[in-house]
Amino acid sequence: MSLRDTATEMVRRLQTAGFSAYWVGGCVRDYLLGREPGDYDIATNAVPEQIEATFARTVGVGRKFGVILVLENDHEFEVATFRAESDYQDGRHPERVTFGDAEADASRRDFTVNGLFYDPIKGELHDWVGGAADLKAKVLRTIGSPLERFNEDYLRMLRAVRFAAQLDFQIDPETFAALKANAPKIKGISAERIREELLKLFRPPHAARGLDLLRDSGLLEQVLPELTATITCEQSPNYHPEGSVYNHIRLMLSQLPPDASPELPWAVLLHDVAKPVTASTDQQTGSIHFYGHEKVGAEMSEELLQRLKFPRKQTEEIVTAVLYHMQFKDVKEMRKSTLRRMLMRETFPLELQLHRLDCLGSHRMLDHYDFMVEQAKELEKKPEIHPPLLKGDDLMALGIQPGPAMGELLAEIREKQLQDELATSDQAREWVKAKLKTIPI
Repeated sequence: MSLRDTATEMVRRLQTAGFSAYWVGGCVRDYLLGREPGDYDIATNAVPEQIEATFARTVGVGRKFGVILVLENDHEFEVATFRAESDYQDGRHPERVTFGDAEADASRRDFTVNGLFYDPIKGELHDWVGGAADLKAKVLRTIGSPLERFNEDYLRMLRAVRFAAQLDFQIDPETFAALKANAPKIKGISAERIREELLKLFRPPHAARGLDLLRDSGLLEQVLPELTATITCEQSPNYHPEGSVYNHIRLMLSQLPPDASPELPWAVLLHDVAKPVTASTDQQTGSIHFYGHEKVGAEMSEELLQRLKFPRKQTEEIVTAVLYHMQFKDVKEMRKSTLRRMLMRETFPLELQLHRLDCLGSHRMLDHYDFMVEQAKELEKKPEIHPPLLKGDDLMALGIQPGPAMGELLAEIREKQLQDELATSDQAREWVKAKLKTIPI
């Protein structure tokens, strides 16, 4: 049974048991926009104990807030009791929760387009907050006072930017004014929650607009302050006709492929993050240089990603892509061994996609990208290149003791292998024996 069919059947089951039940929130919004919802939330006047009695498999994830997770047909659904909240003290949690009716539940939600209720059994839409009109007008507006909604949960400011970018909506002027005035309060939200919103914000195809809205709302300097300096950081027009570093990043984000990995937008955002702090101008030619920006950028990126609590592996992959992104300008002059080491890096697919976008966001010349694609194809035909021909145990069998000299010898063998000067383990052993006759180790 499909996700939608299962969500419909769950509403039917609750109604059959004598309760009111509706699809609510983002799933209704997306359904009305002709998009396939990624999940379905259900609201009901059944209290948690009654929800648990209606469904066989449940988890009380937010029981004290009236939220029960229901597991049906290998899908997860949040089923929540109609509620009204008040007395927010920390910009996130209500001090008390009281159960209410559907209209009260709609009124305490964040944006009008997320406050719609839909009965899939009767095919009836319930709109107590003006969400249908805003959906048609493509306007994102808070339910009631923007200041009150944002003070209830500061993350709603970031969600406003994310929804506007994701849906290609305009933010209502009063809502946007309140957002700008209160942007510094976003620092009261945990790094993990901010990271999750930013991950959604920078997905294609709306990543570039997401960056613009972050900048215009004042949230950029609060959540990604390192990027604010890129707005006024100019570049040499012969390499970067697009202008500032910010424009460059924005152009790259606008051309993210639909299947971009989660790491790629962040590699784009951070690859030139150190240009503002490394900028220098040649007094004779007027050319602008950013010497060492990739190394400084890798350090800044690691600090930023750690601050946002990114997983370690993801951090390492993004930082590596930032560190090596300037290597691509030299690929046609590289030794074969150096080129192959680059191709065999675990992060090479990410680095290659970053380079492609780097070109498309500036001079648009893809000759180095095409060259590396061909080199990668050639390397795929030579699987024997990947494992080293000899290891330490092999050298010990030839009488060589562990130590620095052994390490140097292994490195030399690997270099010759990558240069196609040694092709088999037997050839490598013979080479070592010959070397030992002239230089005992």
